[in-house]
Amino acid sequence: MRQPTMARRRLLFVPSAVALAVALAHGAAWAQATITMASTTSTEQSGLFGHLLPEFKKASGIDIKVVALGTGQALDMARRGDADVLFVHDQVAEEKFVAEGWGVRRYPVMYNDFILVGPKADPVGTQGKDIVEALKKLAAGNAAFISRGDKSGTHAAELRYWKLAGAEAAKGSGYKECGCGMGPALNIAASSGAYVLADRGTWLNFKNRAEMVVLVEGDTRLFNQYGVMVVNPAKHPQVKQQDAQKFVDWVVSPGGQASIAGYKIGGEQLFFPNAGK
Repeated sequence: MRQPTMARRRLLFVPSAVALAVALAHGAAWAQATITMASTTSTEQSGLFGHLLPEFKKASGIDIKVVALGTGQALDMARRGDADVLFVHDQVAEEKFVAEGWGVRRYPVMYNDFILVGPKADPVGTQGKDIVEALKKLAAGNAAFISRGDKSGTHAAELRYWKLAGAEAAKGSGYKECGCGMGPALNIAASSGAYVLADRGTWLNFKNRAEMVVLVEGDTRLFNQYGVMVVNPAKHPQVKQQDAQKFVDWVVSPGGQASIAGYKIGGEQLFFPNAGK
């Protein structure tokens, strides 16, 4: 058989080289289409992101790597420049984050509520609608209470309620901080017969309930607002601002808001979209 000439070899090589270059370019573009989101354990452990993020990828082609932390830790992560976008739930801390120049702008995106969960027997009689009165009873009765103790949005809310109850520094001998996420805190409470403040979304997705029930709900002070923010590239030039903003724009758009509303467990809606309100 006649061997290809040098010219022929060059012609054979060129298409392969072009194909390789194209493949590499596509690979590089795909690698860039990934952003890091610092978020709360409640959005992750409620199962929301397992529902929401595939919808965003379908719409944008962008992957999101989620790092689930307490809100305070998520904000610190963003201050270090280790995240591109934030999805958290402590409005006071979020507004301070933006005012200090760490975030470009805060967008309200959805809400649910906090609930007080505890043993069905409710030994100190907390059941009702008033979270402040319930905490007063917990403190007076030295009831077992598991606090997140992790500077999360839930922890920040809990501390506000203790302050309103006048028991900020005297929560009772049963008060314990776990320094953990919402799921682990619920597990500890369930295994020890303790009370715990939880977000409703994580509770609805929580399987290890034992004898735990919702005891306090419906107090307007238990309102739980979530916000999204792009980390300011003026502070950290490596932030993928354009792709991060695409997520923010999508999640507050009618499509993103409908996706949030569509996430249900047992027919019960976990989060309620309220972008622009």
